[in-house]
Amino acid sequence: MRRIQFIELHEQPWCPSSVRNGITDALQFGFNLLGAYAPIAPLLQDALDCSGSGSIVDLCSGAGGPWSKLFRKLRSLKPDGNPAGLQIWLTDKYPNPGAVRNIFTGNQVRCYPGSVDATKVPEDLKGLRTMFTSFHHFPPEQARAILQNAVDAGEGIGIFEIPRRAPLTIALTFAFVLMLIVCTPCFRPFRWSRLLWTFVIPIVPFILLFDGVVSCLRAYRPQELREMIGKLAANDYVWETGEHSSGRLPITYLLGYPRAVGPSRARLEQPGARFLRKIERSPDKKLSLCASLVNWKRVRRRCNSGVRVWAHLSIP
Repeated sequence: MRRIQFIELHEQPWCPSSVRNGITDALQFGFNLLGAYAPIAPLLQDALDCSGSGSIVDLCSGAGGPWSKLFRKLRSLKPDGNPAGLQIWLTDKYPNPGAVRNIFTGNQVRCYPGSVDATKVPEDLKGLRTMFTSFHHFPPEQARAILQNAVDAGEGIGIFEIPRRAPLTIALTFAFVLMLIVCTPCFRPFRWSRLLWTFVIPIVPFILLFDGVVSCLRAYRPQELREMIGKLAANDYVWETGEHSSGRLPITYLLGYPRAVGPSRARLEQPGARFLRKIERSPDKKLSLCASLVNWKRVRRRCNSGVRVWAHLSIP
């Protein structure tokens, strides 16, 4: 199925803010209810470790994206339940600070007050950049500009996408939208405008369905992401791309971070190194290694042809 570049209605400047907020509120509720992006938490933690960053700058966040559940998942990966003072900035071209304040308490997850263009991120926003279900919004030239901007700033970047150009994913979009319509009265904070645009004048359901199908048709495949990476300038980065399939749905991902890492970090700079990082983190290295060997052939198949997987493991 060939990629089709078409518009999504809720991202257009003429879309009323009350309708746009209704769309982003619904998506935020659905992603967190299903825990759709929770399975990629280890991938995200690996990217944080390898980039040496203590903060995340989430682009195109909408009403908060998957962070309500994903942040708790990241905390659970740390022995003390605290991701070392991790700071998360939620940004968007059309920010929705009210929704973010109602979902997140405390200072670790904040909404950046200004409008942020993903192709020109402000210099004061430092940290690993992430995008969830939003990279497909951009045509190839702008998508490449997002990656180039991260490379120019020397920041790591992680792209995660559930939409796929596959008949099953398109079919599941209908079920997902139906679930969101049924659950609309449960969305918080309660808004009468949300009920108006959902049940009285069903604009929100129509846009959710239309944009959901278009999202699938616009999604990038791993091979297309690899071609995009090959065209970046001054690209002294480590890149990994593929499909993570341990959850309910496969998640297409792209991870990139500067090749130079701190001396105390494990130097994991080749595709497939995530397999070795799992061994390093395990309290019982021998048992972890034996249990993981059954997946070694699968790991090798995911590596680029002719690339040797290597690592310097800093095991105490």
